[in-house]
Parts: sequence; C-alpha cells; structure tokens
Amino acid sequence: MKTLADPANSLTRNLAAIRTRFQVSEGFPPAVLAAAEAAARRAPTEHVDRTGRHFVTLDPASATDLDQAFAIEPSGADLLLHYAIADVAWFVADGDPLDLEAWRRGTTLYLPDGKASLYPPALSEAAASLLPDGPRPAVIFTVRVAPDGAVHLDGAERAIIRSAAKLAYDSVRDADLPAGFVELTARLQAAENRRGAARVDPPEQEVAARPGGGFELVFRPRLLSEERNAALSLAANMAIADALRAHQTGLFRVMAEPDAHAIGRLRQTAVAFGLRWPPAAPLAQFEATLDGSNPKQAAFMLAVRRAGQGASYQPFQQGVVPWHAAVAATYAHATAPLRRLADRYVIRATLAVTNGQPVPEGVTEAFAKLPEVMARADAIGGQIDRAVIDLAEAVMLQGREGEDFAAVVTDADDRGARIQLRDFPVVARLAMAGAEPGDAITVRLVAADPEHQRLTFERAS
Repeated sequence: MKTLADPANSLTRNLAAIRTRFQVSEGFPPAVLAAAEAAARRAPTEHVDRTGRHFVTLDPASATDLDQAFAIEPSGADLLLHYAIADVAWFVADGDPLDLEAWRRGTTLYLPDGKASLYPPALSEAAASLLPDGPRPAVIFTVRVAPDGAVHLDGAERAIIRSAAKLAYDSVRDADLPAGFVELTARLQAAENRRGAARVDPPEQEVAARPGGGFELVFRPRLLSEERNAALSLAANMAIADALRAHQTGLFRVMAEPDAHAIGRLRQTAVAFGLRWPPAAPLAQFEATLDGSNPKQAAFMLAVRRAGQGASYQPFQQGVVPWHAAVAATYAHATAPLRRLADRYVIRATLAVTNGQPVPEGVTEAFAKLPEVMARADAIGGQIDRAVIDLAEAVMLQGREGEDFAAVVTDADDRGARIQLRDFPVVARLAMAGAEPGDAITVRLVAADPEHQRLTFERAS
C-alpha cells in the first residue's frame, strides 16, 4: 500500500489534507539540516577496506536512499552473502539533533506524492546511501546459507565498500547479478516453503485512467527480482535475530497468527472474489497458490495484509521465544536503517556481540523504549496508508453514484456490516441489521467523496 502510484496526479488535490491531518513533516528544522551537513563530512576511521569486493544494489529505479548492497561468494557447499547495510550510526550520535529528530519521527512515511524521510537528504540520499558514485561506510553482515537454506551469521564488520552498479527491479537481468544470486535465493525460498511461512506481499496498487473516463485501482504484480531481493533481507534479519537471541539481547519483530475471527472474514472475502479456498486448507497453504497478476487474487492478498493482527517490536525476554508468524521464524529488523529508527540500534548490538564486545548501555536502554516509539510511527504510517487507499477508492468510484454493485458480507456487528465488493478491491461498511457473514447482497453507491476519503453505500437488494 505504501507504494500506491498516482501517475496521472488524480489524488494530488486531496493529499495535502491527508498530510495536514497526520502532521506529516514537510522538511527538517535548520539545526537538524546543519547537523546532517556536518555529519556527512565525517570521514570513516573504524572501517576496513572492502572496496575490492563486488557489491551491487537492487532497488526501484527511482530510489536514492539505498540501505543495502550485496556480494556473494561460494564456501564449499555453502554460499556466503555479504550484506552491506548503510552505517547510519557512524553519522548519527546518541543525543545529537539528528538522533532526537529520528526518535520523533520513528520511520520514513510514504505517500504517492513523496515521502517524509527519517533523516535529511544529505545523509539518506547522499553520504550514508550506498550509491555507486564513490566509497561509502557500511556494516557488512556475512550470512552463511547452507544448501537447505538454513542461515547463520558468520560475522559483522564496519567496512568501506564501493557499489559497482545500481540495479533496478524492472530492468535487471540475471547476468547483471553476482554469481550465485539465483541459487542463493532459491535456497532461501525453499526453506521458507518448508517452514510454512505466510509472508504476504501484495502487488503495488496504482491509479489508472479508464478509457471512457474516470479512474480505477489496478495492481502491478511484484516482479521476480523484488521477491528475490526480499529474500536476502529476510535471511540477514533471521541470522541477526538468532545471533542476538543467543547473546540474550536484541529487539525483535513479532506477529501473532490471524485469529479465528479474521480467518472467517478472509474466507468470506475469498467467496466475494470467487476464489476457491478448500475448507481444510490453512491460510498459509492457500496463500501459496495465489497469483498477484490476477486482479481478484491480488485484492485478496491485500485483504490478508489488512486482516493481520499487526506486527510489533519486542525486546529480548528471558524464556520468551520472539516469533513472527508470517515469517515462521525469529526475526529482527536490521536492514533498513535509513528508513527505520530501530534498525540502527539492532545493527549496533549485532556489531558488538559478533566481535566479542558488550552491547553499549545506550543500545540496551533504547531496546526498552523503541517498541512504543515504533508502534506510534507504524500506527501513523498505517493510518496514512488507509487514508490514501480510501482516497483512491473514492476517486475510482466518483461519478458512479446511483450504480449497483455486487458485494458479500465479510463481517457483521452491532454497527452494521463490513462488505467486500465482488468486482473491485473495495471494503466498506454498511448500516444494515440482520446481516450474516457470507450473505451475497447488492449495494448502491450513494456518495463518493474524495475530499473526505469516504464511500457511502446503501443496500439495494
């Protein structure tokens, strides 16, 4: 949802109101900008030279805030993933203006007309970004990937790297990538399948003009290159989480399974889209059959994302296994420090434990505070995503007031019914009594209001 595109600028007129409502920062205070300019000039002094290693990046073509670069080499039957992550902590000191502003923001916020970055561009899109225009300081995590896809963190070091190429998802060829990339990602995918992971990455939504006038929401399926690249990040984050837990420290990303109520609602959503979900098949098994290039299956993937109980952060607790249900493993966030505050501290802890040093006291203290800060930032990001989708849905259906639409009731309570339109990726509420999940109904669009991001339906039959 965060990548919803608006090439025709159909949403622009109302996005400013969303930015105002959620107090999305338009820029940075002068003191923070000055601190970023000064930090960008800081020369690395604690980094080994790894500029001879062939690193590349793989991102959207337009991206300039590049957190990750990678190189791969064989080690017997294993493959070594050298995963270089932007060394944000080299530029940002505890308690300085950059640090304080990052704690206020928590994450980078995304809207179709631009983002509100966690750090100023002098860092996030220049000095700290792993762009191929010169050497950059990084933290390299060396992850050993066994033939069965099992991962282990062999080490971590601060290093100077030089990216050889900025590769793009939509144009990269296998020949452009390091030797072993395809085999490594295949191993990781096979291991994920064996674990029964239920990671759901819905296709990007875009606003497109209809030939006869008006707009529609369409899905751009995720490319194979995106899926493979995500596997690298997942492998590193799992290996890092295991290393931190073994040293009885860390901050973990956790998520529970969807509850029975959510599963029931998803089954009704599948009915709405005409998808056959075998009664005995668990959600993860059904998800594995979905095709993001099919609009209705893509819409169901988005419904799964919305139905989850949400992920959160959890510091290490003695005797507690931090579990992420979608990943089906212990998992940490460490690979996007330019965009997430928590990653900077996880990286610092990992550097310490892998090099036989104590975790800095400030990092341990941060682990206790970060769950609340990140929860607030994630909540704001989620609310913005929902408001943008609501806006896009209202733009899509504007001008179709009075039309009837087939729908299925996915949930009902004392406030009325939640409905899923059968032919559009639209979820709405309907004030009606006596509705039961699974009821097939026809609804009439009363109003489509982009200004207030609102759709109003009434029951037609």
